[in-house]
Amino acid sequence: MDTISSLLETGRDEAVALLAADGTALDWAMLRREVHRLADRLRAAGIGANDRVAIVLPNGPEMALVFLAASVVGCAAPLNPTYREDEFRYYLNDLAVKALITPEGEMAAAHAALPEGTMTITAVGKVSSLDLIARDPVPGTDDEPTSDTIALVLHTSGTTSRPKIVPLRQRNLVHSARNVAETLRLSQHDRCLNVMPLFHIHGLVAGLLAPLSAGGSVVCTPGFDPFEFHRWLGAHQPTYYTAVPSMHQVVSVMGRSRGPRRTSLRLVRSSSASLPGPTLEGLTELFGVPVIEAYGMTEATHQMASNPLPPEAAKPGSVGLPTGVEVAILDEANRLLPAGGRGEVVIRGATVFDGYENNPEANDASFTGGWFRTGDQGFLDEDGYLFLTGRLKEQINRGGEKIGPLEIDEVLLRNPAVAQAVTFAIPHETLGEEVGAAVVLEGGCEISAEELQSYVAKHVAPFKVPSRVVFVEEIPKGATGKIQRIGLAERLGLAD
Repeated sequence: MDTISSLLETGRDEAVALLAADGTALDWAMLRREVHRLADRLRAAGIGANDRVAIVLPNGPEMALVFLAASVVGCAAPLNPTYREDEFRYYLNDLAVKALITPEGEMAAAHAALPEGTMTITAVGKVSSLDLIARDPVPGTDDEPTSDTIALVLHTSGTTSRPKIVPLRQRNLVHSARNVAETLRLSQHDRCLNVMPLFHIHGLVAGLLAPLSAGGSVVCTPGFDPFEFHRWLGAHQPTYYTAVPSMHQVVSVMGRSRGPRRTSLRLVRSSSASLPGPTLEGLTELFGVPVIEAYGMTEATHQMASNPLPPEAAKPGSVGLPTGVEVAILDEANRLLPAGGRGEVVIRGATVFDGYENNPEANDASFTGGWFRTGDQGFLDEDGYLFLTGRLKEQINRGGEKIGPLEIDEVLLRNPAVAQAVTFAIPHETLGEEVGAAVVLEGGCEISAEELQSYVAKHVAPFKVPSRVVFVEEIPKGATGKIQRIGLAERLGLAD
């Protein structure tokens, strides 16, 4: 049966399964014992197969153990610990959770927002001494999850509308974990340095479940820390790490001062947003291993496509070949397009969710003819490789001229004075939208906005050149480290 519980039967008892950043380790026998002990604590508190458990814990092995236990016995609903009270109130009410798990004496904002009648459970202790103590347990059921039981609920990012609930079934998670493991050729000898948050599908599937599904191990860090990253590489000897492009950019920039280095890595994986060419090249030079760009989203339980490992070809600028799902391109009349035709990317397959919860309007708009509409624009080449040209909602419409921001990002990042860059739409009274760019300069470099505009103008048509270039110390990002183009003009004070 395709359940999280069955996925945890893969590892050898004596092999390491989970490591904390400080080196504290659980072997596979201990991992299974601890997950099922914590699951029994949840059952005793009244949690059953259809009950939702909100988890508000910091990244680390304790979060991984509680997530696994909650998904083994019921339905996990991990939330960002940095949310404010109003945010917690929205998500906790929307998800209709039965219980909330927090560390002892912490997460006051989550407790203040808790709906009346919701059970509270305290996580006490560290790793192998971790315990879950329920306050006012309630009667539950003895139902055991099946392959079709919902194991995880997450919200969409909500950058263009109210966040939507994405329910993912046990089989979705198991298929996706094995899908990623197969793509990366993971085995019991592989170890992931997980720097992604465990309230996000990328970290949960590619960072945690995929290596475990292959009998490998995971270093559960407190989250991405550019000052600790290289030390973790040396101390824990991972064979890969997976991250979003903004994290890779920092690793690449900080690595330049060290120069190329030999590590235990056999690959680097990037997903959740487009990886700029200069960043890919910088990582390849730094680590001397394949840098694999993949394509994922929550509604597909993460991975949909990935560039293959050598000796198969990885195509620069592509997110690779479909992995475990079917991928096609639709035109505006919902007709399938041949190779080279540009349109909306659509998917279907075992990892694709069945639909948003309690949102028939969103489902009507998102599904057509059995395909799920990703909202991304792209094309498939003659070899079946997928190329993304941008989010349909992120396209800049400058007086009728459609501009893909990724193209401008690439040009800016090839200027030696630019460390990071993001292109976005700025509202314009007559054109509708104008092109803007936020730039972080390399340390010690100086360049004016006009000089950057002239540089871009040498590589693209005039209408694509940013009319506004702003210099910032840091590119604004969402909770998972992804750059959010939509609304960036407002956040930078350029929308007036």
